[in-house]
Amino acid sequence: MNRKDFLKNTGIATAGFFIIPRHVLGRGFVAPSDRLIVAGIGVGGKGESDIAAFFKSGKADIGFLCDVDDRRAAKTVAAFPKAKYYKDWREMLDKESKNFDAVSVSTPDHNHAVQALAAMQLGKHVYVQKPLTHDVYEARVLTDAAKRYKVVTQMGNQGASGDGVRQLMEWYDDGVIGDVHTVYSWTNRPVWPQGIPWPTTKATVPQGLDWDLWLGTAPQKDYVEKLVPFNWRGWWDYGTGALGDMGCHLVEPAFRVLNLQYINDVQASVGTVYIDEFKRGNFPESCPPSSHVTMNFPKTSKTKGPVTLHWMDGGIQPERPDELGANELFGDGGNGCLFIGSKGKMMCGTYGADPKLLPTSRTAEVKSKQKYTRVAGGANGHYAQWVEAAIAGYGKKELSSPFEIAGPLTEALLMANLAIRAHDVQIARADGKGFTYPGRNVKLLWDNNAMRVTNLDDVNKFVKREYRQGYSLKA
Repeated sequence: MNRKDFLKNTGIATAGFFIIPRHVLGRGFVAPSDRLIVAGIGVGGKGESDIAAFFKSGKADIGFLCDVDDRRAAKTVAAFPKAKYYKDWREMLDKESKNFDAVSVSTPDHNHAVQALAAMQLGKHVYVQKPLTHDVYEARVLTDAAKRYKVVTQMGNQGASGDGVRQLMEWYDDGVIGDVHTVYSWTNRPVWPQGIPWPTTKATVPQGLDWDLWLGTAPQKDYVEKLVPFNWRGWWDYGTGALGDMGCHLVEPAFRVLNLQYINDVQASVGTVYIDEFKRGNFPESCPPSSHVTMNFPKTSKTKGPVTLHWMDGGIQPERPDELGANELFGDGGNGCLFIGSKGKMMCGTYGADPKLLPTSRTAEVKSKQKYTRVAGGANGHYAQWVEAAIAGYGKKELSSPFEIAGPLTEALLMANLAIRAHDVQIARADGKGFTYPGRNVKLLWDNNAMRVTNLDDVNKFVKREYRQGYSLKA
């Protein structure tokens, strides 16, 4: 049925402009405009650019907007005046679920899972900002839910759609650097406060911000200055630190190139803060100012043996390779990823961009056949790829970061955070006052099927946290 006949036969040809979600027409039918109707949860900041990118794809209409902070949402609301605006995402899903096809989640980490799962349970395709979830358990739930509800999913680590990671894959598959056994990923983040005590001064909630809705699954606390809209990343109740913020961009190349999945074990050392010249501070509510995490993965279909992946943040970087010139950038300067193979090395910057063989002169000399299809628009096409896949339907088009890939990646990063938090657990055991030297660098052993650390039970409370009353994650 063409658009003209559709309008005529449904008796609404004179009704003016309208949008009909694709699912309303039933399986096998195509919407008159063949466009995806998107509802956004969290539409300020990164959410603002996400919504704009979906619309820019040319195949999406923005039907509904939701944000707990009117101030942050203002620009997006002004840009899409026809989109109905809500403050509570639960109300939007309840009242409007028949009127849109897909949901974009761009809220703080601690609310990703409940919002995304609720949308999937309604049969909605979902795009979720990185990291996919706040907790290891949540990542496993969303990964399984994507298969169960047969919806199109994508995590917002746009570098997964870039040309760079595909070039790295082709070099590796061609045996250019041999078998990789060690990877280093590093970042100059955090660029927000970490390793600090929770503020003791209560502040007035800004007009337009619904603080209770912002807290969502997190414990009830008074509002404090400078937490919203950015610095929440450094607090465990809401964020996942530098690992959560940048790991999905900087560890993803290793997952894709080497086909990594779930961790065997993980250990970490962390930077500390001095309270005065005699005492080091331990502030368990806040992520540390820096860390070095070592993750061990089992042999994969693309490696001859186990793989060790080092994560470094807070300005810590690995030793410069001998093959890199003295004045050449290591990664992109502040961030990067280095692959060490049996026959050579290769590196890239953030998002897998600007891949290079070492020494860098090899980059132009080595020729490899293009094996992996490039995404139109590269990293910028990450949004359009999801839109087009959602229009086509579940299983019809390839995606760069569906939850089957994004879920295990996120779990590995959150496992790394468990190793970081193990220091706080040991300090609490040793000194109830919280002032002592950091805990010893313990190796956490992981039972993937049971989703438990087997040798330090106190850490398991961070695998699956307790939600505040009114919120649940029922698959």
